[in-house]
Amino acid sequence: MAYAAFELGETIDCKPIHMAGVGVQSMRFPPIRPDRTPSPMEAFFISTAIVALAEMGDKTQLLALVLAARFRKPWPIVLGILVATLVNHGLAGAVGAWVTTFLGPQVLRWILGASFIAMAIWMLIPDKLDEGEADGSPRWGVFGTTVVAFFLAEMGDKTQIATVMLAAKYNAYLWVVAGTTLGMMLANAPVVWLGERITRKVPIRAVHLVSAVIFLVLGLLAIFSSAG
Repeated sequence: MAYAAFELGETIDCKPIHMAGVGVQSMRFPPIRPDRTPSPMEAFFISTAIVALAEMGDKTQLLALVLAARFRKPWPIVLGILVATLVNHGLAGAVGAWVTTFLGPQVLRWILGASFIAMAIWMLIPDKLDEGEADGSPRWGVFGTTVVAFFLAEMGDKTQIATVMLAAKYNAYLWVVAGTTLGMMLANAPVVWLGERITRKVPIRAVHLVSAVIFLVLGLLAIFSSAG
């Protein structure tokens, strides 16, 4: 009786091999895991694209348009939007990262899938600016008024909820928050300078349909992906 010897570290259990043709008794190989950990740059680019699309025609973009028309000072408004978004999405991303610490992968997979699909449906519902959201008191100045108005308008908004879900999906808090913030700026900064001209040139309905499809795909991928 001879023994087969393989130099593969400790990954193979070698059992006797009968030379008379009886065959291999047992040879166990470690399972192959197809899981793939998303890269931070993937989280960044997906977060940027999703929020930039979701923000088109959103009430916070309408708020940026109203503030620009009211104050006619683009730089303080843009800086106010940036600060408000960083704070708001920073908190939202923290919530998303925190959720992953006590939810198991199976439960999280179904919650994320259902949430992304619900977001796809939400994207098809036209948004509008609530009365009073753009009526910040000028005693705080243009910058302060923009920060307060934008932060409050973003609470419970599509892009804030999307940030929570993206931070839960990707284990890359800083990259997700950076991506969602960049997406907000890409959608809102041009509106501050160009006003209604840019909203009239962009097919908002088509953008919302594309966003809905992306959210739907993410939801299906979250549900049917391997739980590892």
